[in-house]
Amino acid sequence: MDAATRRFERYLDQLASAVGHADRREPLRAYLTGLCLPGERKSIEPMAARVDPRHVRARHQSMHHFVAHAPWDDHVVLRTARQMALDSLERHGPVAAWIVDDTGFPKKGRHSVGVTRQYCGVLGKQENCQVAVSLSLANEVASIPVAYDLYLPESWAADRGRRAAVGVPDEIVFRTKWQIALDQVSALRLDELPPAPVVADAGYGQITAFRDRLSEAEIPYVVGIPGETSVWPPGDEPLEPKRWSGRGRPPHRVRRSAAHRPTSAAALSQTVPARSWRTVTWREGTRGAMRSRFAWLRVRPAHRDYDRPAPRPIEWLGIEWPVGETEPTKYWLSTLDEATSVEQLVRLAKLRWRIERDYEELKDELGLDHFEGRGWRGFHHHGTLCIAAYAFLVAERARLSPPAPLSFLRTAALPRGFKPRGAPRAA
Repeated sequence: MDAATRRFERYLDQLASAVGHADRREPLRAYLTGLCLPGERKSIEPMAARVDPRHVRARHQSMHHFVAHAPWDDHVVLRTARQMALDSLERHGPVAAWIVDDTGFPKKGRHSVGVTRQYCGVLGKQENCQVAVSLSLANEVASIPVAYDLYLPESWAADRGRRAAVGVPDEIVFRTKWQIALDQVSALRLDELPPAPVVADAGYGQITAFRDRLSEAEIPYVVGIPGETSVWPPGDEPLEPKRWSGRGRPPHRVRRSAAHRPTSAAALSQTVPARSWRTVTWREGTRGAMRSRFAWLRVRPAHRDYDRPAPRPIEWLGIEWPVGETEPTKYWLSTLDEATSVEQLVRLAKLRWRIERDYEELKDELGLDHFEGRGWRGFHHHGTLCIAAYAFLVAERARLSPPAPLSFLRTAALPRGFKPRGAPRAA
């Protein structure tokens, strides 16, 4: 047994303790092996055929029960998986960011848990799909999802019949995606994970309540925002409350007037002087250095500040305006310290690419979107096991330079004429 195989077996032992009963170790091993082995489809039957081709039906039943019905705790397994990845990730540097994002799973029909017509990021449009919210720990070298929750649309959360049919737990209520993300952040803080700024795209950053809640918890952030977001330009702020006339309650809210109003981030970008723009390289990509032109300004966000007794605190406003473009392409707000360098701000803002890479590999290589069941438990169990397999892959890559595949895992020869259900022809 070589060193990589021994590490895999030790990891299986740790995960087996996390899933409880000893009789779950073998289906756990089969499921993780099936996810890691090459193969176009990572639903249960094709994996069972690759792992145990002489006993496909029995292996399929065992694996299906383990993922769809066995009552093990996803959070305990994720805790074990993240430790495996973190130990290797932190050899290359501290955790730089907690990255919040979500991903869609296009679906046909209406019976799979949480499926409805909603925005699907992978398709870039409204479509019938499920959506999961995740949080990843990342640095420049690697990243690993450490929280993973299905977004349950309001139409599902309020429908007792549909909830019962797919086993949605009674304690699950409707939460927006940003509320799910905040709950994930809060839970992980209790686990005392390495602290780092929260990074998110404009789908989360445009929610003022999301940013406010992070600030109340003293968690810095670098989040995308739309160009329409209102801000007070550098050195400007709302008017003080009106002077008290001596009658009624003293005015206590800041003001704006027809001549003294905030502007949008997009409008402000048009007034930035040439000396404020800097070309920054943030990483080396497959096609060479990744660089663009940025300006970072100190502004006050202005959203509904007329309902507040004081102006909002000063933050960073980031603007990306690539050379050759007719207008800026991205905007960010950040509560990182005023002394933070432009290079560091850009690197953090751009670090979100790592979670896109995570999703790409989790889906293309490990079958995150291949689960064919309809239930709440199965959806989360399958996602958790995909992340557990990915954690081992991340850890192995961090040991190697350059990375190598998991060569110690061997695909068993399929029986002649084997055809998984739904396959158009023999595998």
